[in-house]
Amino acid sequence: MGFYTDRIVPRLVDVSCGASLTESSRKRVCAGLHGRVIEIGFGSGLNVPFYPEAVTSVSAVEPADEAWRLARKRLARTSVPVERSGLDGQSLPFPDNTFDTALSTWTMCTIPDARAALREVRRVLKPGGTLHFVEHGLAPHEKVRRWQHRLEPIQKAVAGGCHLTRDIPGLVRGAGFEIGDLDTFYEDGAPKVMGALSLGVTAPFGG
Repeated sequence: MGFYTDRIVPRLVDVSCGASLTESSRKRVCAGLHGRVIEIGFGSGLNVPFYPEAVTSVSAVEPADEAWRLARKRLARTSVPVERSGLDGQSLPFPDNTFDTALSTWTMCTIPDARAALREVRRVLKPGGTLHFVEHGLAPHEKVRRWQHRLEPIQKAVAGGCHLTRDIPGLVRGAGFEIGDLDTFYEDGAPKVMGALSLGVTAPFGG
């Protein structure tokens, strides 16, 4: 990765996604995580304070060294064992049926092949496992969507390839998941073009 993507973007994300306006969504999406967890796009560890007591360990997939450095203070304050365990969500270094639950927050907008990453998550989840996600993406209203399409090239350039127009529920279902719970809403305090959120948990699946 280039200097801007590897060093500057993680700091921008740490500030923008670490704002207090995301805390409520992080609490909601982390509720119900348990056992061995895989977190795709761990970033600077903004979800760490919200891991439930039922989480026994977290395997963190994060490509940016700068983001991992920014996570140190948060990691020092948690009793949950967290290990950096991969750099690419599209190719996870784990056997099938490894994890009890999975977590993805504000990540699928940036992964080049989000559907491939989601298929990998499904592969490494145990039978009965669930994916917890909150992602920004395609807005439910046409007027907002038009602005998203206009602004997406700028967003991708300044935010490390971040897309505004991905259909997050469609991507999750397309990877073989059934969504059990889904809430689509605009994040309070955020511009609608960037704050159209899908927060959900997939239904447990059989092996």
